[in-house]
Amino acid sequence: MSEPSEQDRHRARYLALREAAAARASSPPVFPPPPVQLAEADRLQHAAIPAGWYWCGRVARWQSLRIANPRGAASVAALFWNAEDTSERFNPGDTMKLQWTARLGLGHLLFSDMGRVLAAITADTAGGHDALAGASTPATDARRYGGAQTRNTRDNFRLGAAKFGLARRDVGPCISFFADIGVDPAGQFVWHGTGPAGGFVDLRAEMNLLVVLSNCPHPLNPAPDYPDAPAEVTVFRSAPPGPRDPCRTAGEEAIRAFQNTDACFAS
Repeated sequence: MSEPSEQDRHRARYLALREAAAARASSPPVFPPPPVQLAEADRLQHAAIPAGWYWCGRVARWQSLRIANPRGAASVAALFWNAEDTSERFNPGDTMKLQWTARLGLGHLLFSDMGRVLAAITADTAGGHDALAGASTPATDARRYGGAQTRNTRDNFRLGAAKFGLARRDVGPCISFFADIGVDPAGQFVWHGTGPAGGFVDLRAEMNLLVVLSNCPHPLNPAPDYPDAPAEVTVFRSAPPGPRDPCRTAGEEAIRAFQNTDACFAS
């Protein structure tokens, strides 16, 4: 019997990883329920983000960031950079590819473009987060709102990035929380809404981060009027992950990415 070709070996490896990912998706890890109200002593920063506005800040390794949707009408787009080296940033393509899903949520990781983990999703009471369709721009808003002057995410990202000394070239693809996107049989995106009122997502920083959040309508939101949809952001103290943390053990890809990340902090 002849030895399998290199192509056959790569395909077998691909199929094995895909099968393992499907098995994990069918039996997701169990996380402890998150506190709805954070202890005041643990809250390090808190801000409201009015509709159309943005927030930018620093989140230290193993602190957490809560993004909340109090009325259930907001969509919050987010960008992340390594605070120690801003050439390393969020990569939505790798985030989906390495986790074999575009349906990001509890237990999933946000990967950088250097094979490391920026943040882990440790709580999610909303569901439906989009890393495919991108952010609103002046052009998309002009088409949707009849040429009215509105604030959009691309401009918000540039303003927020500038406060860190970053420029237009540092603003890349984003993830939009509270933007539930599906795909119909024809392969077209379908809008399913912004999630429940009071929903939130918690992100544990796995390295020191710079973050910009933009609370503008998602470009696929069909609402004819610019929504009055506030969001909230809280940075809070959280416990360092243990060796059996479900995010750190969620498959070969996650284990390898955390090894790469932890090596940056080894003394």
